[in-house]
Amino acid sequence: MNEPGTEGVLLDQETLHGRLEDAPGWLADHYRTFRESMLGERDGSPFPCYFGIEVEREGDLLYGACGSTSDPAALLRLRDLLLEYLETYPDHAERAPLAVFFAPFGEDATEADYHEALWHVLEFLHVHDPEPWPEEIPTDPDDPYWEFCFGGEPLFPTSRAPFYDERMSRYSPIGLEITFQPRAVFEGITADTEAGERARETIRSRMEAYDGVCPHADLGDWGAEGDREWRQYLFREDDAESPDECPLEPTRDHPKAPEALLERGAWRRFADADDAGGQGGSAPTVLGVGDD
Repeated sequence: MNEPGTEGVLLDQETLHGRLEDAPGWLADHYRTFRESMLGERDGSPFPCYFGIEVEREGDLLYGACGSTSDPAALLRLRDLLLEYLETYPDHAERAPLAVFFAPFGEDATEADYHEALWHVLEFLHVHDPEPWPEEIPTDPDDPYWEFCFGGEPLFPTSRAPFYDERMSRYSPIGLEITFQPRAVFEGITADTEAGERARETIRSRMEAYDGVCPHADLGDWGAEGDREWRQYLFREDDAESPDECPLEPTRDHPKAPEALLERGAWRRFADADDAGGQGGSAPTVLGVGDD
């Protein structure tokens, strides 16, 4: 953890704060607005998720930055970062989500662009996952017990983006932001526990006060009949701009990419190919990531 730089590097809060001055401007702005939303108020109402407030205030969050949602080298670095996170988060804090900040899109980016980017990132991670899909998790996104998995662990990736006009709890003014939360961090506060039920009631009440609108219709609980996990990853604002069905079609086939690309540090192969320039070098093919 905490090797030099910021992009593609797993960072704790102290290290991130120490490197922001030398970080890309978009990252410094992204983290500043993220921290302000977690610790500030809107019209007198605190951010709805008090778990998010607590981990940012106490310095328990871990962070990552990714310069692109489509460049293979950047996404392979993100893959390595996420693997490192899954190995280290249990020893970092009792609850330690990973917040990943992405470089901003152009000013004309639409809601559809952000949905496409999110699912492109998740598809890339699925294809280049060195671990098989867990046997206990269904692969059909229309199953109420489905959830995104990576590195052998079920994850809940919640996203914020710039296209929201009213739902400020999901608004991120700089660019796409994905917070990865392993299912394990919800132990003791799942929907089927008394503590979990109280937490959800409190968060939904605070969400309505913070956003000024009713909680989103897609907000639900994992495993609840009728609720679908994938719809909560990036709440739709405009039905015409959002997917009707889950864009990801996971399979248990493994591996899905060449072994060389499943190795950590595979992103360096792209740098080596670029360095080769006109000497016949070419970037290795990255399979199964869809169209950019």
